Parts: sequence; structure tokens; C-alpha cells
Amino acid sequence: MKKNAFYAQSGGVTSVINATASALILESKKYKSKIGKVYAGKNGILGALREDLIDTSKENISAIKGLRETPGGVFGSCRFKLKNLEDNKEEYKRLVEVFKAHNIGYFFYNGGNDSADTAYKVSKISNAMGYPINCIAIPKTVDNDLAVTDCCPGFGSAAKYIATSVMEASLDVASMSETSTKVFILEVMGRHAGWMAAAGSLAKIDKKDAPHITLFPEIVFDEKKFLLEIKKTVNKEGYCVIVTSEGVRNKKGKFLAESNLKDAFGHSQLGGVAPFLSNLINAKLKLKNHWAVSDYLQRSARHIASKTDLAHAEAVGSHAVRYAVRGLNGVMPVIKRGDGKKYSWKVEPAPLSKIANVEKKLPKSFITKDGFGVTNKAIEYLRPLIVGEAFPKFKNGVPVPTKLKLKMVEKKLKKWTG
Repeated sequence: MKKNAFYAQSGGVTSVINATASALILESKKYKSKIGKVYAGKNGILGALREDLIDTSKENISAIKGLRETPGGVFGSCRFKLKNLEDNKEEYKRLVEVFKAHNIGYFFYNGGNDSADTAYKVSKISNAMGYPINCIAIPKTVDNDLAVTDCCPGFGSAAKYIATSVMEASLDVASMSETSTKVFILEVMGRHAGWMAAAGSLAKIDKKDAPHITLFPEIVFDEKKFLLEIKKTVNKEGYCVIVTSEGVRNKKGKFLAESNLKDAFGHSQLGGVAPFLSNLINAKLKLKNHWAVSDYLQRSARHIASKTDLAHAEAVGSHAVRYAVRGLNGVMPVIKRGDGKKYSWKVEPAPLSKIANVEKKLPKSFITKDGFGVTNKAIEYLRPLIVGEAFPKFKNGVPVPTKLKLKMVEKKLKKWTG
């Protein structure tokens, strides 16, 4: 029987998540005998709970195709954690009510670790509540910390942005170091995993090139060792460029920049490790320094997206549809790297039971013995992910984003008060 599909975006968005949405919607049109309409949830899973559904069939095909060049999350995202079924059955009853009301039999959830957890919980509705649903989680995260998959769509483009920024900023600092700035600090995302920080080393052409110091969440911060390394580098090169993960911790296990705030998932809000390090350098070394936080820029930089990453993002979207119509449930399309020196890859289904709530950290073999850099093994892994340019269309000197009509589906149920 033909069923409609629900698709939603969750967590921090990326420069290529809309490319996944585009591929999924276009692929769904190939299965007209099995898939009716694709409804996009407004603001992630909240769109399902609130019955805020966007009818993607009302969009022009040219607009859907244009999403592949548009960063952000066109349907809106959220940070909302579903409780376990036994803890809050009402949420799941509401989901089933909405699915029934709109004949939804396919559920696609596009996100990272917490989103995989949400999808895994939804996948259990079939058995637990007797409502047939094919639930597919779709990988997306600049943090690159999802288990099983070789890499995560969104990471390659963010890595390309970080490497480019490090290279360009280091040339600026080097030119001014004689009489001005001696140290530059770039803070990148990565609460528990150092993949983003490691990407900065892709800027290196020679060993002496920046970044000279990289700080990872996987390595305990040693203040004395850190300051000595800066001093040594400045004496040798005339300047020092540092890439730091936001999630660097001290010997007590506390984030260097931890605030007292929590986000919707219960994670500690971080207040900025770059200014913390800057103040430390000012106080201990008296060296003029500057710092920057790449923040949203690193995950939204579609103008310098990786062609490889874009291909990954589109592939997982189209494969998600193929898995759903085959009857698969509780799986994620993951990227598998091929053997051999030349980079190759394919997409395979993997069970969410092995992915949800599992965090893939930077392997020890990827970090140099001194803890301040990455190994050749890391570079071999990272390099292919940033290869190729996929420039968007430009007009009047700036990229042209695609805007959708975002026509809402008429509601059939009472307002959700959860």
C-alpha cells in the first residue's frame, strides 16, 4: 500500500544537509507506487509532534534541486530529545496519531548522535505500539563522531573550511609577526571528539607550516607543556598558530571553557576556550595574540564545500529511500571506505543499535606522541574528504540560496500540549 513519508532535519545543520534532503525527495519520486508525498517536519521531530508538516510536493523541481547549493536547514531543525517509551508513552502515542492521520509509513531523520537515538526509539514503534513504520536515520554531523560510518556528511566541507582558514590566517600572522602578532588561536567545534581540530593540519604543506599546535579533547591539557611549546615555536618560526577544539579539558576532567549552562540535550554549554587560552598567553608569556571562533561559519560555508562531501550527502539521502521501500527499519545508510591507495567508497545499511549513543573519537594512532599534532595516518584518512570543489551559483558577487514555498499541510488533530 502506498504510504507518505516524513523527513526532518535535526541538531546542528551543515552546508550540505539540504543536499541530502534534495536527493531524498527526488529519489522518492522514483517510487510512486510505494511513496505518496514527502512531508517535511518543521523544526525536526517537533514537526511530527506538533503536526507541523510541510508538503514538499508543492515545490518546483528546480527549487528542490537548488537545495544542494543552499546551506542551513531549509525545513528548520531542533534539539529535542525523545524520552524512552516507558518514560513518556504520550509522546509516542502522539507520533502514531499524526502518522495515522497523514498516512505516514516512512520516517527519515537526518542528524547526528542524539538524532540517531531519536530515530532508534521511533523505529521501535512498530513492535511496541503496533503501528507499521520504516524508520531510517540519515547521518549528518560536522563533528564526524558517528559510529560505524567511515565519515559523516557535513564533516568534509567543514574540514575544508577549517584547513583553508588556517592556511590563510597563518600567512597573515607570519607577515605581521616581526613587530605585531606572535600567536593566533582558532577555536573549532568538537565537544568530545577532535576530528574538526585535526582537520586544521590539512593546511600544512611543509612540516614547519601552521598549525604548530593542535589541542584535542582526547588529550588532557597540560598548561606548562603548552606554554613551553608556544615559546619554542615563536623562537624558531617567529610566530605560532594554534587550532583548539572547544572541548579541551584539564586534569580534573573539566572543560577549560565550561559555563554553568546546559543545552536541550543536557550537554554543558561552552563559553569559549580561545579567549581562555589568549588570557593565559597574555598573563604567562606576554605575547601579543589574536583569537577567532569559527562557530557557525565552519558548518555553513557552502561556498567552499567539498565535492566529495556533497556526493556523500546526496548518496545517503537516496539510499535512505531505497532502504525504506525495501522494508528496512532501524538502520542508517553509512559510508564504507574502499581498500587501496586511491580513495573509493560505497553506502551500506547499518543497524541503529550499533550507532545510537555511541561516540567515535579520534584514534590514538591519529595523534602525535607529543599530543600537539596529527600523524600521517590521520592525514591519509582526512585528505580525501576535502577533495574537490562544488561552488554554488553566484549573483551580484554572493551565492544564491534557494528559498522554498514551505506550504503547510492542513492539520487534522488537536493541538499538541506536550
